[in-house]
Amino acid sequence: MKQLLEKHFGKFWLALVFAFLYLPLLFMIVFSFNSTRQDARFTGFSLRWYEALTRDTKIVEGFWLSLKIATVTGMLSAVLATFAAFVLVRYRRFLGRTVFSGMVNAPLVMPEVIIGLSLLLLFVGTQNFFGFPQRGMGTIILGHTLLGMAYGMVVIQSRLLEMNRSIEEAAMDLGARPMQVFFLVTLPNIFQAILAAFLLAFTLSFDDVVIAEFLSGPGVNTLPQVIFGYARRGINPTIYAAATLLIVTVTVVIVAYAVWVARATRRRDREIAAAMRAETVALSTN
Repeated sequence: MKQLLEKHFGKFWLALVFAFLYLPLLFMIVFSFNSTRQDARFTGFSLRWYEALTRDTKIVEGFWLSLKIATVTGMLSAVLATFAAFVLVRYRRFLGRTVFSGMVNAPLVMPEVIIGLSLLLLFVGTQNFFGFPQRGMGTIILGHTLLGMAYGMVVIQSRLLEMNRSIEEAAMDLGARPMQVFFLVTLPNIFQAILAAFLLAFTLSFDDVVIAEFLSGPGVNTLPQVIFGYARRGINPTIYAAATLLIVTVTVVIVAYAVWVARATRRRDREIAAAMRAETVALSTN
């Protein structure tokens, strides 16, 4: 019995962790199909709350706004994170490197409340002095990009560190200029990491409520803000339906990325195997 317990202790502990993380989500998804407003008892299957969701203009508008903000944030974060990671990995010594590295990584350890509050003060001061920007979709994107860039840089930086520099050196030996090396050699090799950074920033932006609360303007509310506002006024099963759609959206994005990476990895393995077979044939022929 003791040996059996020791053998399966790791699996049991892992199952408990997953249950702790995902059972509340499963409970919420199940009760989004409840036929009544009761939270403690499932009285029957119904789509009434999803129908009510389609008629709730605040939630529908919040969903599309969150989708737009998350998409733009993901693209900006991926681009800025790529440049930041490339500078930190490829250029070991330059004036202000320590300060630059610390500023880029600061959002990883700084509470979102502090980030949101500091950005709010910055935008209010800028608006009073220059007359812009107005708080709304643009300011939320800037705030989310600041956070998404920091997380995306960690992903891209790790890929650059493990990348074989010899292929870049070979390209330069063949006459390629640094810009050509970056776009024709480096970028294709780190593209999966860039896509992962985009998806990470997209997910962080799509479900963020703290920074959005500070940087949103009148009439501009993302889906998490709408859900949070409804929750403060009391439990409404429509919130369960909206949160379920939020989970489904993020899950679809992550699963699509995982499938794409798996296919790309298999294709790359086949190409490497074919190249090795061709090289073996060529060596045996010679």
